[in-house]
Amino acid sequence: MRERAEELKASARSRAEGANEASTVLAKIAAMPASDRAVAERLHAIITAAAPGLSPRLWYGMPAYAKDGKVICFFQGAHKFKTRYATLGFSDKATLDDGDMWPTAFALKELTSTVEARIGELLKRAVR
Repeated sequence: MRERAEELKASARSRAEGANEASTVLAKIAAMPASDRAVAERLHAIITAAAPGLSPRLWYGMPAYAKDGKVICFFQGAHKFKTRYATLGFSDKATLDDGDMWPTAFALKELTSTVEARIGELLKRAVR
């Protein structure tokens, strides 16, 4: 929670100073352990290409991507939560609705071309 409070303060400062939050996200990604960093860098490229209307920002210490100030998706590194896989998550603002039940988080072990294509499809649905 402290990290989130600091993010909010930093975000307000950067907006007041005209700074770009994307550079803060890229710095956070660069500080990740190598395995998480490789996935996060590739994911950042996929998200910015598939959904250019999303704005990078930090959300609870994680790289996230927002539309109109509302987080649509985020990346959780495996190292941060001591899990065996990283996660691509979607908030309730993402329009992934599919009947009465649908997934909102996806485990990421490796970003193959098939996985990258699936992520692109999910992002396009999420921001409709």
